[in-house]
Amino acid sequence: MKILAIETSCDETAAAVVEDGRVVHANVVATQIELHRRFGGVFPEVASRQHVLAIQPVIAQALAEAGVSARGVDAIAVTHGPGLAGSLLVGVNAAKGLALAADRPLLPVNHLEGHVYSNWLDAPGRAQGHPDDNFPVVVLIVSGGHTELIEMRGHGCYRRLGGTLDDAAGEAFDKVARLLDLGFPGGPAIQQTAEHGDPGAFELPRALRHAADHRFDFSFSGLKTAMLNLTRRLSREGRDLHDAHLLADLAAAFQQAVADVLVEKTTDAALATNARQVCICGGVSANRALRATAAARLDALGIPLYIPPLIYCTDNAAMIGAAADYRWRNQPWPDGLAIDVHASLPLPEEENTL
Repeated sequence: MKILAIETSCDETAAAVVEDGRVVHANVVATQIELHRRFGGVFPEVASRQHVLAIQPVIAQALAEAGVSARGVDAIAVTHGPGLAGSLLVGVNAAKGLALAADRPLLPVNHLEGHVYSNWLDAPGRAQGHPDDNFPVVVLIVSGGHTELIEMRGHGCYRRLGGTLDDAAGEAFDKVARLLDLGFPGGPAIQQTAEHGDPGAFELPRALRHAADHRFDFSFSGLKTAMLNLTRRLSREGRDLHDAHLLADLAAAFQQAVADVLVEKTTDAALATNARQVCICGGVSANRALRATAAARLDALGIPLYIPPLIYCTDNAAMIGAAADYRWRNQPWPDGLAIDVHASLPLPEEENTL
């Protein structure tokens, strides 16, 4: 089945053509990073207006690169939540119009499920391949808006194990990057700054490590506060917070603190559920410290680890096409023209599409 997929949940306008849930014929992403950099974060009204400008050219480019027309695909898939309501509306309305004009079914997709299935996409040079159908699989979804641990019992069959009690990990990266005056987006800025830093230079908290009632939950508010208090103390001591070596150490210590708690909780979940594989996905999964820490820990336990190639870590439409294929492959297709957007749409639990 060949699917045209559309993704506009936040600040990336994306379209892709995906076949059989894995083969990517086109994957086009129009980023808005430069527009939002001056705000230090995504400005929702600006994001939705930019989607309006970019959506049609992006779809046209994806179809051209795949060498098909809208009538040449079997279905059209679109993210209908979670995300920014204004941004989601642009993608959903564009998809509805295209589906109606091309007489093709419209398939609604949960953005979080898209991230899950980014692990199943084929990519040139993908060293570790992609997961097989050996369940259960523990999935860590970690991005600017989400930090969740999921047990995947089969395709389309999920159980939420835990999630963040306050900020998502990516949001914490953005806020600490702003604190250190490193720019936006925070993840890449902190990673670059931390490259030559010492992760053990400062002692920072790893929250909820021993909280039995929040075994698989995360909290990053205390870590942010610790970073704020640390920079204030260093400033009072006369340290130059713009010194490159000091910034590198601060960034490295913060980055490792986030990676440690993410990996520790994910590993604990994998052991508790007898997971046969672990997947990490979402924008923060591009972080090198997280990848290295997770690989070392899970390799020592003999548990296969899968993380998407960098092009599929951040928001893209190929993952939406993959999720649509797996979710709707063996189900009656819905009346897509009746779908609406859901800004806080949760990942469906205890379902199985097979």
